[in-house]
Amino acid sequence: MRTFHFLIVFLLAASLGHAHAAAPALYIATESSPPASMLDGRSVIGSSTEKVREIMARSGLTYCIDLLPWKRAYTSALRRDNGCVYSTTRTPERENLFRWIGPLAEAEWVLLARADRGYQFKTLDDARGLRIGTYNGDAREEYLRARGFSVDSANNDLINPHKLLLNRIDLWAASLRRGSYVLEQNGWSSSIVPVLTFREVQVYLACNKRVPEATAIRMQGVLDTMERDGTSRRIERKYEAWEKQKAKAP
Repeated sequence: MRTFHFLIVFLLAASLGHAHAAAPALYIATESSPPASMLDGRSVIGSSTEKVREIMARSGLTYCIDLLPWKRAYTSALRRDNGCVYSTTRTPERENLFRWIGPLAEAEWVLLARADRGYQFKTLDDARGLRIGTYNGDAREEYLRARGFSVDSANNDLINPHKLLLNRIDLWAASLRRGSYVLEQNGWSSSIVPVLTFREVQVYLACNKRVPEATAIRMQGVLDTMERDGTSRRIERKYEAWEKQKAKAP
């Protein structure tokens, strides 16, 4: 009887241990999009990345973060039961595809052109008929293509400014945070200029619908707390300083 009792205890413990080991970690994907997400050696860092890591730590969730081309990152969250992706623009077309945690940040969709073109746009329709450089699988590309604009897709968004300067496209549809220094950092501020802000958006951590709802609610609650206690703003200020320093570097 004693042997049987120990056997039952052992089997129960083994079963509980297996269940715990089998609990899936969240597989989180992102793209290279400084200062929100970027590589530092082998580590993924950035303003949105630090927010995501803080959410995971406070929620007590195991996870890993991979930096991938955007289309692969986005597709991984759609196909993997434990997949998430950031920084994902929340659009009506995507609303029912994910569980949304955020917003992590706000951005503006901006048309940029060569400075010597002298474009003066009042509405997005003013760009109709021009070749607009977009990013493969990105929400901006989906938005413009659905409205009949002529888009020229690139596999990396930072290919577009080079295409613009070579006259291979007429405009670049970029997503920029307010106060972004991306043009200054890359030495483009005198040759590439914004000509129209055509949409303001918010970006999120988007998780597969099979990620438990309770998990998503817990993560959202943590992010809300981070907004209230100043953690999110502290992270943003850190990377704002990083951007300014990088823009001033020779």
